[in-house]
Amino acid sequence: MPVNYTTPAPDQLYPVAGVKLGVTEAGIRKLNRRDLTLIELAPGSRVAGVFTKNRFCAAPVQVCREHLKQEGIRALVINTGIANAGTGEQGLEASHQSCAAVAKLMDIRFDQVLPFSTGVILEPLPVERLKAGLPDCLSALKSDGWHEAAHAIMTTDTVAKATSRRLASADFSATITGMAKGAGMIRPNMATMLGFVATDAAIAQPMLERLVKEAADESFNCITIDGDTSTNDSFVLIATGQGTAKFESISAPGWEEFKQAIIEVARELAQAIVRDGEGATKYIEIAVEGGRSHEECKAVGYAIGHSPLVKTAFFASDPNLGRILAAIGYAWNNDPGLADLDDTQVKVWLGDTLVAENGGRAASYQEEAGAAAMKPAEIKVRVDLGRGSHQAKVWTCDFSYDYVKINADYRS
Repeated sequence: MPVNYTTPAPDQLYPVAGVKLGVTEAGIRKLNRRDLTLIELAPGSRVAGVFTKNRFCAAPVQVCREHLKQEGIRALVINTGIANAGTGEQGLEASHQSCAAVAKLMDIRFDQVLPFSTGVILEPLPVERLKAGLPDCLSALKSDGWHEAAHAIMTTDTVAKATSRRLASADFSATITGMAKGAGMIRPNMATMLGFVATDAAIAQPMLERLVKEAADESFNCITIDGDTSTNDSFVLIATGQGTAKFESISAPGWEEFKQAIIEVARELAQAIVRDGEGATKYIEIAVEGGRSHEECKAVGYAIGHSPLVKTAFFASDPNLGRILAAIGYAWNNDPGLADLDDTQVKVWLGDTLVAENGGRAASYQEEAGAAAMKPAEIKVRVDLGRGSHQAKVWTCDFSYDYVKINADYRS
């Protein structure tokens, strides 16, 4: 079960003017489960995305990148069960056929469709099943379909992940709603497994493209479950322009407030992924400060958050905290600038308990206090590198027995 996370009720996920969603059971990989989602966008909508940097990027990722080179995106099609990754030319053809089928049904151009897939890698996408399911998705389209769609994009997730905001000020009003999926193979190198955020605001395309990258860097690029970057990672930001908010420049009234709301939505979705990490029993925030750069602070956070030894210690509530020091010490593998880190200047806290200083165990540290700090379902690790003024946060979870079980049985 996820750590302190519950899927919002359907009426807590606000419709976004210009967005309709429809789902169906297409039997992509398993029967009797919703596994195909169609999202229709109003004419004039603007879309921007960021995608995995994995060199074995999936066929739909390649097609999305190509289609996003021009404006005018009108539809997204999302299947779960099969990732359509590691499938070569056959996979590209399957993605192209998916787009063509949507385009024919909706009377739009082939390149106005973005395809997304998630699931098992190295298996062909049963595109005929996908195409057969599309008419049902089309007939099911509705503006309040976010709750159903958030469930339909799940794979090993135990809960659907979604959130909404309504903003109103003297300068503008806007609605923001988003959903994401992911529970394993999570160390995004741009975004998450799959994430979709939509708003009814009108946003200039260059600003939208900058915003999707900034939102990813402040959210999905700050999480890790197991350190693996997926072949299918995709994060898409949609601005339909159907509301009253108009942002054509960064000096537009209310832009900073709106931008922060988008980042907060993305962050909530990213943190929900960590809370639902495969087999997770604990949610861990790693706050690193005192660095020479934001990047080196994040490198230290990821070194701690990736370590299987650290993560299993948290699962067991075992204050074997030398594992954290060891991770800090090899973080220079992620950022060579840390090669001259002075360990005598580093301090580490577990919750409010000072664990390490002056190159070793803090004089005031008692193991009982460390064990007590590791028992709660939510834990904070704080590290001060003692060499600058920059900071960063990374969110992760523990490793339990179930992580191995879930991944060992994933294809069965």
